[in-house]
Amino acid sequence: MPRRRVARPTAPPLRASSEVQERKADGDWFVRPTQGSSLKDYRCPGCSQLIRRGMRHVVAWPVEKSLLSDAAIDERRHWHTACWTRKH
Repeated sequence: MPRRRVARPTAPPLRASSEVQERKADGDWFVRPTQGSSLKDYRCPGCSQLIRRGMRHVVAWPVEKSLLSDAAIDERRHWHTACWTRKH
């Protein structure tokens, strides 16, 4: 008896720029999920723990730059996804 083919859902294609804009208590942020392909460790500002190489996480930076920065992207930080979600 031939096998029946089951259609599998496909993941939506990633856009070249996959960041979304989110509002938190301290302002509006651009947030981009990573695919876990980082080559170095980062320190999460939410919990001060390491985000290990290759771990999926989010990168966030403010929509508007602070007074002392040249550009808002200079203020980007790497967060554990759960820590970012808990951020007010």
